[in-house]
Amino acid sequence: MDRIRIVGGAQLNGVIPISGAKNAALPLMIASMLTDETLQLHNVPRLADVAQLLRILSNHGLDHGVAGKRPGQSAVTGQSIRLRARDIIDTTAPYDLVSKMRAGFWVIAPLLARMGEARVSLPGGCAIGTRPVDLLLMALERLGAEIEIDGGYAHARAPKGLKGNDIVFPKVTVGGTHTALMAAVLADGTTVIENAAREPEVVDLANCLIAMGARITGAGTSQIVIDGVSRLNGAEYSVLPDRIETGTYAMAVAMTGGDVLLEGARPDLLQDALDTLQRAGVEITPTNEGIRIKRNGHGIEAVDVTTEPFPGFPTDLQAQFMALMTKARGTSMIRETIFENRFMHVQELARLGAHIRLDGDLAYVEGVPRLTGAPVMATDLRASVSLVIAALAADGETTVNRVYHLDRGFEGLEHKLSQCGAQIGRISGH
Repeated sequence: MDRIRIVGGAQLNGVIPISGAKNAALPLMIASMLTDETLQLHNVPRLADVAQLLRILSNHGLDHGVAGKRPGQSAVTGQSIRLRARDIIDTTAPYDLVSKMRAGFWVIAPLLARMGEARVSLPGGCAIGTRPVDLLLMALERLGAEIEIDGGYAHARAPKGLKGNDIVFPKVTVGGTHTALMAAVLADGTTVIENAAREPEVVDLANCLIAMGARITGAGTSQIVIDGVSRLNGAEYSVLPDRIETGTYAMAVAMTGGDVLLEGARPDLLQDALDTLQRAGVEITPTNEGIRIKRNGHGIEAVDVTTEPFPGFPTDLQAQFMALMTKARGTSMIRETIFENRFMHVQELARLGAHIRLDGDLAYVEGVPRLTGAPVMATDLRASVSLVIAALAADGETTVNRVYHLDRGFEGLEHKLSQCGAQIGRISGH
């Protein structure tokens, strides 16, 4: 199994290109099953999760083609993928495929909307809490689906098609909003989603569906209105830049010092996180090319943060921010309100010398003058990259094990960091 070796202490200087957003690309790929025409997606990141989702979609009869590199493209330039589900030949998404990634469960929406039936394994994915699918299934039931859970599978039927209706989510759910959107676009009549997720990735899905002929208003607000249409067409669409990758590299620069342009990054996608970094003493300058992150000389100030749905501070940046706070002056308080198991990186950060105390959904991080390299273990996607951030500023050598978590969500991580001066490399395992 591969490992990543990091020798800490080097500042980061240069340019890091920001990839297309994994959390936008996956629902866009799934939406391709809503039409029998071709959906061409650009700026799709080269990630293990993308490859796994292509396997899931291929199982239903979807054909895909990945365009080769073009002149000037590098290993970290997004790829273009053509997706076409002319005929859906299988409405079952089996356990061995869906268990490897949670987003695979979302195929239940286009299968049900287009075929009137879906049998989808209950999902797996990162071990960061229960993340149940009950709200996703509730949304489908509101649109007229009959759902039965049996043998670890959700079996959904709508033999007469889905009907538009009001869907009121009791709490904000990105997966639920994605699912409701994809099901409602082909439903008969009007659907109103209340307490909808406002995340940029939801807006990206809505915009792509609109390009395919859907009638959607209100994406990006808490109320989305969908007027169902009888069919969707193909389209060409570019995935938005990854706000979590943007925030991750911004925190890496804040941790190590230096001056880096995050090329292609959009400040509006993570303004709360950028404001938090500024309060910690980091210089942030939006430019026409992206976002410039700079920290030279002065130290990091302790800042309290609470994770919230968009536009608040993202739960997907909590682990990275905790790594940054391990070197801050003073004690910071981090409250995790989204997932109950999302402090699994704390024990590994402690191995590098961090002082962190947990109390329920609170973490108190007391800044230390120095971290020291050590072997550490990645427990989930975001936790693993927090260890990389800490290791970049630690004295000596750190080895991060189980890097397959990183490969699920970060395109060319070691390449991008080493181009800016980090001493980082992959050790291939067997």
